[in-house]
Amino acid sequence: MILKAKIIPIKTGKHTVIMNQSDADEIGLFEGDRVRIISKKSTVALVQISVGLIEKGEVGICMGVAEECMISDGDEVNLIPIPKPKSVEYIRKKLDGKKLSRDEIYEIVRDIVNDTLTEIELTTFVLSSHIHGMDFDEIEWLTRAMVETGDVLTFEGGTVVDKHSIGGVPGNKISLIVVPVVASAGLLIPKTSSRAITSASGTADTMEVLANVNLSIEEIKEITERVGGVIAWTGATNIAPADDKIIKVEYPLAIDPRPQLLASVMAKKAAVGAKDVVIDIPVGAGSKVPDVEVGKSLANDFVELGRRLGLNVTCALTYGGQPIGRAVGPALEAWEALKALEEKRGAKSLIEKALGIAGIIFEIAGKALNGYEYAKSIFESGKALEKFKQIVEAQGGNPNVKSDDIQIGDKTYDFVAQIDGAVANVMNERIVKIARAAGAPKDKGAGVLLFKKGGSHVKKGDVLFRIYAEKEWKLDKAIEIAMREPPIIVSGMILERYPSYRFMQ
Repeated sequence: MILKAKIIPIKTGKHTVIMNQSDADEIGLFEGDRVRIISKKSTVALVQISVGLIEKGEVGICMGVAEECMISDGDEVNLIPIPKPKSVEYIRKKLDGKKLSRDEIYEIVRDIVNDTLTEIELTTFVLSSHIHGMDFDEIEWLTRAMVETGDVLTFEGGTVVDKHSIGGVPGNKISLIVVPVVASAGLLIPKTSSRAITSASGTADTMEVLANVNLSIEEIKEITERVGGVIAWTGATNIAPADDKIIKVEYPLAIDPRPQLLASVMAKKAAVGAKDVVIDIPVGAGSKVPDVEVGKSLANDFVELGRRLGLNVTCALTYGGQPIGRAVGPALEAWEALKALEEKRGAKSLIEKALGIAGIIFEIAGKALNGYEYAKSIFESGKALEKFKQIVEAQGGNPNVKSDDIQIGDKTYDFVAQIDGAVANVMNERIVKIARAAGAPKDKGAGVLLFKKGGSHVKKGDVLFRIYAEKEWKLDKAIEIAMREPPIIVSGMILERYPSYRFMQ
């Protein structure tokens, strides 16, 4: 069918064309069907049906399609219906609980990367993996497919290492300490990280307070070879591109299927050329992994998948029952990490975890017998701070920035203890909820600073935590949530009150 192009000045995540209902009926197309668009160049797009926006004889062309096919407003384009891709059959096969072959999984991943699948089809694939699981052959094939459909880093020399946390614990800014400590010892650590999805700050959000994290794969390689390490945003690269698309459909469903979790983490580690990898698995109430036994099972899976991929993987089960350090939110976390590097000390949970993970990297890479003490000596010597400054400068930031220079939100509110007692509980989910309400991670200066953590003795009137925000209305919203859902419980004999709200007289 020949139609006149009407350029729609929006970009979508997928190739999309918008058709008039009458034209769609004429060639038997329904919402979500696929067509090949032929102009100066051709591509495949998904069909949307419009009432009123597109006239009969027109076709709405979104900017991504227009640019790829070199289509201008008013051009004639040819739309040819095409069948659903074979990968839809394979998704249905997994939905029936059957095992997929290597080729079938590769076909699904390729279509995910090429935006050939509709959101419903991709969601069905994720849900079928969540319901039926995958055996280790399928997980290995999924991981390899995710690597092979994206860019891969290769280094000519040096020992390449990496670390990754499965997440779920607020304030986990340890990469800003681990990377410079490890790089100071002569190892290469090209750390690619995510932005926050449900958390108050991803590692990339935190590092972005100090330097540019939107680096190409060529820039990541060049900086890593020059200064030893980098902390960049994976999303700015084409490393395992299927992963971000899968995560986007997992988020509204609040699920994290184990096959996708394993493949997501390991595909990124394999793609950056790492040979020795440490996986941080936080365990405890309020984290993704509720107890040690589940943590051990997940660790075994990571080690086995690493073996199949030729990676030397060690997992660290870490305490995830409360935030790491005391700061939650991009600028606050950058401030806490940089201050720790400057003063060579900091919150015990932050320093112990960062040096512990760095120490394991040193041991599995054959750099030291007592990795923790080796990491500690580098940290306390000031070498890690100097290396961090080099990394910041290489990524376009100010190497002379001090922790006190970091801009924190100027709107604040302190929550104080109402009774004498001890901190009985610190609730991770509530802290994240409050920090996000205050504006994190979009507002870099927003977040929560903890003054008391689990086990601390407090007196009536002591500050428990402080909320930071950049906008007054967001601060008000965060205060409202914190009053309704207190994140820090101070107890005498009463542990918590249900419901927590009070009726106003």
